[in-house]
Amino acid sequence: MIRLFPLLVLPIALYNIFALGGNAAGHHDIQAMLTATRSVTMFSGDEWKVSFGDFLLLFGIAMLFIEMVKATRTSSKQLINHGLSMLVFVVALIEFIVLKGFATSTFFFLMLFTLFDVVAGYTISVIAAEHDLGLGRAGAG
Repeated sequence: MIRLFPLLVLPIALYNIFALGGNAAGHHDIQAMLTATRSVTMFSGDEWKVSFGDFLLLFGIAMLFIEMVKATRTSSKQLINHGLSMLVFVVALIEFIVLKGFATSTFFFLMLFTLFDVVAGYTISVIAAEHDLGLGRAGAG
């Protein structure tokens, strides 16, 4: 069942919770919340400033990596996963264009991750299926 679920919906859903539920949590400006930083003092004495937006992008990249690994499987479940990934991309695109609080760089990059998942997922699946079925030309390099 987990193979059907597009994991990039997790960072998108987390962003949605904070963007749409921000008024309930006391955050009226999503941009300010995304850029608010926490400092970590390094051994060198430098301060590394990390924001919530950075965390969301890191989480998105981790989910994208898992999606790319899942895309190497050739099964009918993967086709359903790719279709659901396309749906996640379309919903994210609509949110980015239409909804208040979604026109941020953080959400734009999360949306691009979903597009990359769709395009790369289909491409990897087609190439893996060709190799599984031996459809490639003999001797082609």
